[in-house]
Parts: sequence; C-alpha cells; structure tokens
Amino acid sequence: MTHTPAIDVAVVGAGVVGLATALHLTDAGREVALIDPNEPGSGASYGNAGTLADYGCVPVGNPGVLRKLPRLLFDGDSPFSLRWAALSALAPWLIRFLRQSGPGRARANAVALADLLGEALPAWQELAAEANVAALFRQNGCLYLFRGAGDFDDKALDHRLRAELGMRQQVLNPAEVAALEPALPPIAGHGVFFPDAVHVTDPAALTQALHRVLEGRGTALHRVAVSLLEAEPDGRIRLEGPGLSLLARNVVIAAGAWSRPLARQAGDRIPLDTERGYHLEFATPSPLLSRPVCPVELGFYLTPIQGRLRVAGTVELGGLRAPPNRRRLALLERGARQLFPHLGAPSGEWLGFRPSMPDSLPVIGRSRATPNLVYAFGHGHLGLTLAAVTGRLVAGLMNGRANSDRLAPFAAGRFHA
Repeated sequence: MTHTPAIDVAVVGAGVVGLATALHLTDAGREVALIDPNEPGSGASYGNAGTLADYGCVPVGNPGVLRKLPRLLFDGDSPFSLRWAALSALAPWLIRFLRQSGPGRARANAVALADLLGEALPAWQELAAEANVAALFRQNGCLYLFRGAGDFDDKALDHRLRAELGMRQQVLNPAEVAALEPALPPIAGHGVFFPDAVHVTDPAALTQALHRVLEGRGTALHRVAVSLLEAEPDGRIRLEGPGLSLLARNVVIAAGAWSRPLARQAGDRIPLDTERGYHLEFATPSPLLSRPVCPVELGFYLTPIQGRLRVAGTVELGGLRAPPNRRRLALLERGARQLFPHLGAPSGEWLGFRPSMPDSLPVIGRSRATPNLVYAFGHGHLGLTLAAVTGRLVAGLMNGRANSDRLAPFAAGRFHA
C-alpha cells in the first residue's frame, strides 16, 4: 500500500496572500506546505502597481461606474473594457456586478472594505519587521490627479464616501500638486493626496523575501497545479496533481484567479472571475516620481520601482486564456507619454490576472461544505494591500480566534444566503 504523506496545513497558492497566510500560520506553530505551479509571487503579486492603498474602500462596482458603464464598455480606449468573445461566460458575473453597483450595496461593500483596510498597514508593518523587509516600503503617500477642471467633481461621491469612512485625504490645488511632484506637467484641475498610503519599491523582492523566511522554517514548496481536491472519510483533504498526492488536515485556498474550480470541488459555487491587468515598465536612471501617481481618467498608476517607472492598471474582463491585448498595452504607453513625453521605449511588459468578485470583497472564511478548508482569495485590486491582514485573519480562524460576525461580509456563501 502506497503511503501518502500528511501535512497539518496545505496552502494552495504562493502569491503574496498565500505567503502571508503561511507566515502567520507558521508563527502559530502550524506545519505548512505551499503548493503552486509557478515561482512564489510571480503572478499578480509581481505585476501590480506596488501600492498599499489604505484608502481603497470604494468598490469597483459603484453608482458612478454604473452610470458610465455603457460608454466605458463600448469605448475600446476606456480604462474599463470587455473582451466581447468572453461575454457569455462573463454574463453571470456581470449581472451580479450590476446588482452590487447600486447605492445601498456599494456603500455596504465600502464599509466592509474600510474595516479590513483599517488593519492593513499595521499588519504589514508587523510582517515586514518579521521578514526584515521594511526597507522595501515607502510611506510617503499616493497622489490622484484630476487633470481636467470637471474631473474632480465627477468623483464627488467617492471623495465623500472615503471621508465618511475615515480615510485621510487632502485636496490639492495645481500649485500644491506641482510642489509635491515637480516632474509632472501642469494640471488645470485638482489632486487628492492620501498621506498614509505606502508603496513597495520592488514587489518581486518582497515576495521572494517572504518565501525565504518560510524556507528557513522548513516550509516545503510543491511546484505543481492541484487538479483534484477531495474530502476523505476521516476528514482530511486529499490534494492531487502531476507528481503530487498529499493529505492535509486543513487547507487554505489562496490560488487567486485559479481558485474557483478548487472551491467547486470543495462544494462551494463562488462567483469569482478575472480582471486582466497589464503593466509596462520604462527604465529611469533617476526617479521621475516620489510616490505612486494615478491620473484618474486614465485608470492606471505610475509607480517608481527600483530603476524604472511601472505603469500598471486598467480593467479588462476576458478570462484566463486569451493572449495579451496589444491595444491595452498601447493605451498604457500613450497615457504615460501624456505625462512624460520623453520616456524611452518600454523595457518590459506584463499581463496578469486579478481574482475579482462582483462586490469587490475578497472571500475570507471557511468553506460551507468542507469546514476544515478556508478561503483567502478574490482581493481584486487590493491583493497586495490586504495580504498581511488576510493572513492574520486566516490564522486566527484556524486557531479558533476569529470573530465570525466580523468575517460575515467576506463569507464564501454570501451570494447564496
């Protein structure tokens, strides 16, 4: 009879959320194995805008987006686009997205996000000290640009909602924007400065460092995709894939955009889908910016990454299989050159997949069908921001210290309640 190795906790997914979760679990004395077919931190955890957006409580689905959605979807150069070939597959997600974009539900989702965001930066400070990576974090804020005179007023609901939920923001006039970031061209509108925001100078270096800490604690990494997840009669969970057969007393699904089929095997139908995110990078011998800057009407961030400027963002709905959309990359380049016309040719480009829920809330909590399986995915644009606090919550849940009422907005079954 073949012996199948057993483990206390298997964390499926070695992105920043999975790595942070594994660190919190090993802090609590749990034996952990990581399972991911790719290098740790090589997906959306690598290609993001590098921003810890403590202010990011406004869900993607909100009344402002709902009002503009037809124009956004039919304009190929808008920050929000749809691959029409994927429409039939996306239709159930889009219907839920529309329902979550009304005023009442959008506000409830913002309140839930604000609750998590209130702990996001302290959780990262703790984890960064533990992993000796504090030098990778810069707490000098984030700047939103409203370049046209009417653009700021168009986002009045967002400004008001953030203020009501305690997010610190400062409205700047054009002269104050120029003083903060002198390399930017003059603007006619306003800036909004988020003074508490933090950015990571090298997201890849961060995830590599977190993985090294786990390696030092004896955490094994299985470089394989899980194809079978099955509850055994004794309560353990069997995980199988090419060259892998593992029994775990507990499982965490933190596989990002690839989490939905695993949740289905565990008995949960979760309406997760994918936003295709892009970035371009430009070599910059000296930094052009001091902090992340987001020209809001263009829908992307410009972030100073070590030795380069990363231009990252926009939303493209279209699944996991289609090749990169060159039009989206061209859109990023044209937008970047509006601010910095003398940039050289791009030095790198990237396509990755954000795991996105219709209500912009991650899934954090136990499976309804398999109680010793916990979900930690669906963070959308806030995966890097919320990774450390998610890891803390998952570890607390597994060790009996979680507040179930507090986690209710993020429950796996919230769309079926």
